[in-house]
Amino acid sequence: MPALATGAGHEPGLYELLAALPSQLQPHVSRPEDNTFLQDMFGERSLHSLVKIHERLQHYEESKPVPVLDNTAALAHELSEELQGKSANGEIKELLKILAKAHVKSLLSVHDTVAQKNYDPELPPLPEDIDDDEDSVKIIRLVKNKEPLGATIRRDEHTGAILVARIMRGGAADRSGLIHVGDELKEVNGIPVDDKKPEEIIRILAQSQGAITFKVVPGIKEEAATKEPKVFVRALFDYDPKDDKAIPCKEAGLAFKKGSILQIMSQDDATWWQAKHEGEANPRAGLIPSKQFQERRFALRRPVATLPIQRASSRRSSGFRRSFRLSRRDKKTNKSMYECKKSEMYDMADVPTYEEVTMYRRQSGAKHRLVILVGPTGVGLNELKRKLLISDPQHFSVTIPHTSRAKRSQESDGVEYHFISKHLFETDIHNNKFIEYGEYKGNYYGTSLDSIRSVLSKNKVCLLDVQPHTLKHLRTAEFKPFVVFVKPPAIERLRETRRGAKVISGKDDKGSAKPFTEEDFQEMERTAQMMETQYSHLFERVIVNDDLAATFSELRLALKKVETETQWVPISWTHS
Repeated sequence: MPALATGAGHEPGLYELLAALPSQLQPHVSRPEDNTFLQDMFGERSLHSLVKIHERLQHYEESKPVPVLDNTAALAHELSEELQGKSANGEIKELLKILAKAHVKSLLSVHDTVAQKNYDPELPPLPEDIDDDEDSVKIIRLVKNKEPLGATIRRDEHTGAILVARIMRGGAADRSGLIHVGDELKEVNGIPVDDKKPEEIIRILAQSQGAITFKVVPGIKEEAATKEPKVFVRALFDYDPKDDKAIPCKEAGLAFKKGSILQIMSQDDATWWQAKHEGEANPRAGLIPSKQFQERRFALRRPVATLPIQRASSRRSSGFRRSFRLSRRDKKTNKSMYECKKSEMYDMADVPTYEEVTMYRRQSGAKHRLVILVGPTGVGLNELKRKLLISDPQHFSVTIPHTSRAKRSQESDGVEYHFISKHLFETDIHNNKFIEYGEYKGNYYGTSLDSIRSVLSKNKVCLLDVQPHTLKHLRTAEFKPFVVFVKPPAIERLRETRRGAKVISGKDDKGSAKPFTEEDFQEMERTAQMMETQYSHLFERVIVNDDLAATFSELRLALKKVETETQWVPISWTHS
């Protein structure tokens, strides 16, 4: 495009360029509607006005003007008083009327403030009747907007004094640096508060607008705290301060959902921590129950219904290599590793509140995270594993179970099973080498920890489905498991989608296909609900298997993100 011709020898201004643009661009516009658009846009009067204002301001800034006067308001007042005694001239009346208008007075006041560069607020003078024996006081003035002040107060049980109980990190009081925990509050906007309840003082503050003046007696000054490292936690329960009767100030509370990542700003209070949502721009912290306090509260609500070790309906999904799961589901013979510790009472001792987490991203060449699928019998775990294996057999793999039964003629050791003696199997059970095991028709079947390690050592993603009570023993720095809970849809949808589908009975070693029954559907829904109630704090992803193809796509995408993106993981996984 040729340079814009201005027709003048001086450097053109922005306004002149804008006026010349339509004619200069016309030869380069191919369609009439484009030309009309440009003409309308560059001919807009409001745009021309803005450009003119811009040029005037730019010229004004370059000239570096200085104020002629810095006391125009006082001069206008003197002029008004002097003109009051003059003859009732029409022009004088009009001038007096103009100078008396509120917005003119405000304009002159702002002019003087800018001219004098006097931007600091004026503090009220100290009272003259302060007793020499009275404690040192601070007069603090804060400007209150719609944001809360970010401080809570309490009455001292022994002295009756109103004290600052806590300062919310990032709030107005914290940012001012003028109010501290332990300061004694004496007055608010000139109103003594010695005889008032904390609730009454809060109402006074809530009704106050603009500048608020506090008279406080400073508390004992503590040594400046060293800068604390950032602490992040994953919330393992839902919380709404509006429903919490114990919180000292509902307005100061921070609501969150299970799975939320919170940055802990202060743990000074043993009962109420201060936190904010990770990544939130607002620096102001809110109150949340501390880990210890919430654990105590949860403990008082116990017991709740617990999930029994999954009883075998003696069925498994068809279309996938048979595993030892058919045997360990038998209630009479089912056992698990750490049997002495892994009772239901032991599970109940773990009260989910918060889990400290940190950012983690798998480095190139590092072992993959173990992928664990959890769900009730018949929900489709085996189908999902099968589809993953078919989609990329070089990337995904499953463990090979161990058994104490004799090898059959068509079987190979290390292919269908690892075949070991019953004595060696029992020795490995004693040495806690199995994450799960069971007995069927006098033979042991189980998944060993070494079989998981074997898959991971080949730089493959190990796919595992286990009973949920074993999860906490797999949640280690070695395995860094990504736990996916596969959930059944509503029972009406189950009847529709599973009509005609079959499962394989585990009552015999060969397995015979049988259709789902209504009892199967109800058991699946009931088990899924109890799993989610009891173990959802261990699930990183929940997928509803409404449609197998859609569920597989969702699972595949989630696993891709696990391998390529940064995730929040327990901090212990990165410190081991």
